[in-house]
Amino acid sequence: MTTAVSLHNVSRHFGSVRAMDGVDLVVAPGEFFAMLGPSGSGKTTCLRLIAGFEQPTSGRIEIFGEAVEGVPPYRRNVNTVFQDYALFPHMNVRDNVAFSLMLRKVDKAERYRAAEAALELVRLTGYGDRRPGQLSGGQRQRVALARAIVNKPKVLLLDEPLGALDLKLREQMQEELKALQKQLGITFIFVTHDQGEALSMADRVAVFNAGRIMQVGTPEDIYRRPQTRFVADFVGSSNVLPPEFVLSVAGVSRWASLRPEAIIVSQASDGAAPLTGTVVTRSYTGSTTRLGIDLAGQRLTAVVPASGDLPHEGDRVTVSFPPDALHFMENPE
Repeated sequence: MTTAVSLHNVSRHFGSVRAMDGVDLVVAPGEFFAMLGPSGSGKTTCLRLIAGFEQPTSGRIEIFGEAVEGVPPYRRNVNTVFQDYALFPHMNVRDNVAFSLMLRKVDKAERYRAAEAALELVRLTGYGDRRPGQLSGGQRQRVALARAIVNKPKVLLLDEPLGALDLKLREQMQEELKALQKQLGITFIFVTHDQGEALSMADRVAVFNAGRIMQVGTPEDIYRRPQTRFVADFVGSSNVLPPEFVLSVAGVSRWASLRPEAIIVSQASDGAAPLTGTVVTRSYTGSTTRLGIDLAGQRLTAVVPASGDLPHEGDRVTVSFPPDALHFMENPE
């Protein structure tokens, strides 16, 4: 089976620091693949290894079946889009996009035609004569994308490219990136620490921590069926429940995760209820309200619709949830 990118037991050490530690990974052709994790988890090192900016301490990396250890970045059929865009301020947009073609001695008329075609793909037709300083952040991001795709790479690597944008523009660019990837049909590998970006755009997600991959799966798999406590807590801030609590509510002594939006909260009645606690925090977030509830020492977070009569801090409440909302984790680490 042809794979776009594959890593086989790849490690990258910087002295005693194991930035990547025995990573195995397969990315399919035409896939939008996200690498998600906190700072220092190894995701950016993984991207740099694929790009050729770093070389593995051990292991093998293949791009469309060809081993690339020791192959410099300019000889790999990949391009990278960085968070800071790295545009040349003294060049206009057209020359920025066509720069790599100029280095390859492509005829001026031909490289300008290719640059204009790339600008059309990112909806910047007519912007070729402008300088980067005359563009908005979102427009500069599109220029960086156009420059990356003008060479028609087989793999496009994106290193937190939306991190410098405000929330509304970031959400707009998420939609545009996904649409562009579908239109081009090339493999996108996207690095982010933002779970919302990964879940909304990717076909599959790899969650990194401490130089290793904790779980790979579809966004739904990662969110609804986390395999480890780290994945459950990092992706969506799930309630990670210890075995003794799970035993009291489900009769099974295992670690489990419970998503905040699956919890039903109602005002406590005078009668005894199996799960009754006190609201200790309340945060309004717009369409929803986030409640922190103390259940005799076990803290739960619930996300409920913001409309209606909601409990206040100090109120006694009853908590319930559907039995299938409780997900038992395969690996509690």
